[in-house]
Amino acid sequence: MCVTAQTPFSFACIVLTKRWETLSRASVMAIGSWLTYQGTVMNKDQVKGRIEEVEGKAKEVAGKILDDGELEIKGNVQKNVGKVRAGMGDLKEDIKKHR
Repeated sequence: MCVTAQTPFSFACIVLTKRWETLSRASVMAIGSWLTYQGTVMNKDQVKGRIEEVEGKAKEVAGKILDDGELEIKGNVQKNVGKVRAGMGDLKEDIKKHR
């Protein structure tokens, strides 16, 4: 099964399995290709936060599709944690620019 999740930076197609480690590889590939396409350099917090967002969104969508409320909630929390981390990375970049 494949889930396509709209993210702020790309569409990520995540293969759903019982082992969530596969999400990280797919997320990294989606983000890496997007960064190459955009020619943008991001700091570690921005990248890790956006990976976390993609993984969380995939889990949230999977929870909706599979009618698994617990998975949906975990995905939502993970997605929001990723947004916060990415936001911290964005803030660091803004501070660097304005020094």
